[in-house]
Amino acid sequence: MSAAPLWLQHLPVLLVVLPIVASALLLAVAERRRRLKRAISLVTAVTMVAVAGLLVLSCDGQVGGGTGGPQVYRLADWPAPFGIVLVADRLSALMVLLTDLLGVTALVYALARWDRSGPRFHALFLLLLAGINGAFLTGDIFNLFVFFEVLLAASYGLILHGSGEERTRASLHYITINIATSLLFLVGVAMIYSVTGSLNMADIAVKTPQVARGDLMLLEAGAAVLGVAFLVKSGIWPLNFWLPRTYAAAAPPVAAVFAIMTKVGVYIILRLSSLLFGEGSGAAVGFADHALVLLGFATMLFGTLGILATRQLTRVAGHYVLVSSGTLIAAIGLGGQALVAALLFYLVSSTLAVGALYLLIEPVERNADEEDLIAGIAEPVFDDEYVGAVSEETDEVGIIIPGTIAVLGGAFIFCTLLLAGLPPLSGFIAKFAIISTLFDQDAISPSAWTLAGLIILSGLATLVAMTRAGIDLLWTPGEDAPARLSVIEVVPIGLLLAICLSLMVAAGPIYRYVETTAGGLGAPRAYIEAVMGSHAGAPR
Repeated sequence: MSAAPLWLQHLPVLLVVLPIVASALLLAVAERRRRLKRAISLVTAVTMVAVAGLLVLSCDGQVGGGTGGPQVYRLADWPAPFGIVLVADRLSALMVLLTDLLGVTALVYALARWDRSGPRFHALFLLLLAGINGAFLTGDIFNLFVFFEVLLAASYGLILHGSGEERTRASLHYITINIATSLLFLVGVAMIYSVTGSLNMADIAVKTPQVARGDLMLLEAGAAVLGVAFLVKSGIWPLNFWLPRTYAAAAPPVAAVFAIMTKVGVYIILRLSSLLFGEGSGAAVGFADHALVLLGFATMLFGTLGILATRQLTRVAGHYVLVSSGTLIAAIGLGGQALVAALLFYLVSSTLAVGALYLLIEPVERNADEEDLIAGIAEPVFDDEYVGAVSEETDEVGIIIPGTIAVLGGAFIFCTLLLAGLPPLSGFIAKFAIISTLFDQDAISPSAWTLAGLIILSGLATLVAMTRAGIDLLWTPGEDAPARLSVIEVVPIGLLLAICLSLMVAAGPIYRYVETTAGGLGAPRAYIEAVMGSHAGAPR
């Protein structure tokens, strides 16, 4: 693996520093200078997408003349495990690109009116992106805690953005549960440190096979406590009661970005499982895999029942997030390189689709009920840029479909097909890849049958619930004229759906990328050697 050029080596830290600096700058700008704030925020978000895209290409060896592989940024040039490191490999680069794509689309959507419903929206939004990016890129579990607290602190402000009784009540539950899990996080970190004497993930991976059998139980207990904290943040049953209500209460652009926050916990479980409890981990290999499978199944079943039980579209989306998290956790527990590749493709597709749905929900509900969902918010700024209703002509035969209904209905159907996993879109490809991998063995285990059945059942439940919601909110004739829809709201929704469409069109190369990513997770030697260098110990 050849070293990346100097300018490429700074990409990981730029994804953390850039939004933090921009957020600090926005705090110094008066609230009345809204256009300047928007410009700074948009330029920062677009730049982050470009940097994340370059990082993906660099880790895949497509830019810089290198062969790809993990890139390590050592702060103050201190070597691991003594210094703080940021590590960008194919997985973390993919996750930050996914985060920043969701971020920039949600930010554009917020410009219609949501950034004016409370103070400091742009500063908090960029701080949230910085925390999420840092959580994906850090190579140190204590700094993982730091980035978690950064993103949580920003999310506390964003969940309250716009005020309102229901939003305040939901946010109190959200804040309370996250403070409790942060305490568990610290306890788990302390227990792991007491056994290994290190907080660097790669260094802990080197030391795990060398842990004395008498200390192994303490290491596994620390990992279990840490895992509970991540599972809570991922929305895993029975600790997921807070998620549907909280996401339903959040403003649409905030809820869209929150769709990636549950995947932070999934990412860390996948990362630590491959490093600490994968092949070559000695007596600790496969720790808690069976528990992950059972918890994933329970979460999928709970989310499926929740989808069927509610008629509120925001609650449907929230329960689908639970189904998505349960699918990913169960697949991680079952393990295997091919299954990990399939779950990564599913992770990308489902996250983008849920993000698009959260942006779509408010215009759909606005069409059914023209009253503002948040009192006191002004009309969208771009008064001259609307997808207007088509006026009815006297000589036209049949029923004229208003332009707003056509746009919303088309996007809603697209989202429904994606989330339900119907062909030929990326949702179907992802679910088919998971099921095909589960059945691609001589003896199919009961767990494989159960996961496949729950995937099909959850897709059917999603199709039923979304069709029901579409009839209630879009396709039932009403007396009032359709609500106006701003172009600034249509563009980000269309962009997310276009990205989902590109996942279908370019499924071949994208799937090869996730297969290579899964291969690196299954054999973490390159990751460990990139971080530790000469301190890597025996090859694994």
